[in-house]
Amino acid sequence: MAKALIGYVGGPTSDQLRESARLRRRVADLETEVLRLKIENEGLLRTLAQRVDEVDELLEPVAH
Repeated sequence: MAKALIGYVGGPTSDQLRESARLRRRVADLETEVLRLKIENEGLLRTLAQRVDEVDELLEPVAH
């Protein structure tokens, strides 16, 4: 009986397999994009910190 039920229920259809593969590719693409944006954001934060330091150095003589 169990074999009959498993045979009846079957596995995923070819459409389901294609959709699953498409979704896995999309998730991988999005993970890559998130990593790229994190790296870009870190670079922007470093640049901002450098510019803030430069402005602070320019303002130091005025503060004294």
